[in-house]
Amino acid sequence: MLNLNFQKSDGLIPVIIQDHTTCKVLMLGYMNMEAYEKTLTDNTVTFFSRSKNRLWTKGETSGNYLRVKEILMDCDYDSLLIKVLPGGDVCHKGSMSCFKDNSIKGTIYNLEKTINNRVTENTTDSYTNDLYKKGLDRILQKVGEEAVELIIASKDEDKEEIKNETADLFYHLLVLLKKKSLTIEDIENVLFKRAAE
Repeated sequence: MLNLNFQKSDGLIPVIIQDHTTCKVLMLGYMNMEAYEKTLTDNTVTFFSRSKNRLWTKGETSGNYLRVKEILMDCDYDSLLIKVLPGGDVCHKGSMSCFKDNSIKGTIYNLEKTINNRVTENTTDSYTNDLYKKGLDRILQKVGEEAVELIIASKDEDKEEIKNETADLFYHLLVLLKKKSLTIEDIENVLFKRAAE
């Protein structure tokens, strides 16, 4: 348990909620000691609602719970950053974030999620699901084709084509990772370790 200072702001501390996967800021809430302890126990974010004057577990009515992945404390011990896996839209107005964010950052993670959904749900009219079901050899063939097309575009110095072929290669690599039960996060961990060497 973190040694938090709840006394500084009359028993409440601000809590920033961030998507663990995309790093997007989703919302801001407040916790008292009881909400913090319940969050730790349940591994699901619970706030103290200032308007309702009670504990409030995010998702208790919508089902869009915030599953805790990591809790970080700031340098003054009086605020938290909680990285979560959201169960759906976070904002009560029906969007993923309470902050208007038109950033494209995190798109590759959303694509990974879409690929997983297409395969898991066995979506019948999906290129992704069709490719996945054709097996590893077909997926590898597509990765190879896209890699060659990227090389050709790079030799021609066509920047638009380079961008398009890179996107195609990324997509097919994500299908390959899915087939091999790996994730972007697995690859990030390898890169993180290499950067520290």
